Amino acid sequence: MEMCSPIVSDDSPTPAADAERVVPARLAAVRRRIDEAARRAGRSPGAVSLVAVTKGFDAKVARAAVTAGQVDLGESRVQELVAKSRSLGRGVRWHFVGRLQRNKVRDVVGLVSLIHSVDRLPLAERIAEEVQARWSGRVQRLLVQVNAGEDPAKAGCRIDEAGELVAAIRNLPGVACEGLMTIPPLGTDPRPVFSRLRALRDELREKFPEVQHLSMGMSSDVEVAVEEGATVVRVGEAVFGPRPSA
Repeated sequence: MEMCSPIVSDDSPTPAADAERVVPARLAAVRRRIDEAARRAGRSPGAVSLVAVTKGFDAKVARAAVTAGQVDLGESRVQELVAKSRSLGRGVRWHFVGRLQRNKVRDVVGLVSLIHSVDRLPLAERIAEEVQARWSGRVQRLLVQVNAGEDPAKAGCRIDEAGELVAAIRNLPGVACEGLMTIPPLGTDPRPVFSRLRALRDELREKFPEVQHLSMGMSSDVEVAVEEGATVVRVGEAVFGPRPSA
């Protein structure tokens, strides 16, 4: 039987005062969903990494996840990323999962383990410049974001542009493209989108063997993503509850 909170329901934001009790239970439930989906697909649960997305929640709520053993945290806002990384300190592996503007690259490079949302060559070039200027000798890992659902409301390069972008990134110093990311259109079946991204990854991997990861799947569709081959899932609401109103 899943653990539940008598104070905070699954469709309520997690108050900081309740985080230490509520977040671990929600986190455990998400991990069970991932494990069960992996087993259904004949995969090892250990092949899927969970990134808990803390957007909109304060550092105390995020800390509750870390205390419960969650190492990978994700942010989509640079200002929140910087503030929370300072507050939480060591023991966290940060991921940037939102739209990244070139003028914010300096704040992200070297702070995050993985940038999930590189969708254009000028952004990749700016990341490489920053690595060379301030982080020389190291490598910033990144994923190419693909608009696999062809949704005009979503960021990401076109499927037919992905191979060229990956090839160009390979020639940049200080960066490494390790896979692909996508976000399916709202209100549609995500499975065809996830399947399309997996097929693209498999195709690119024949030429670029370092292209391994598939970052896809969020709170509502994490099982489908795992069944379709996700190696990284990005879950916020199912771990922390709906984001508080601004």
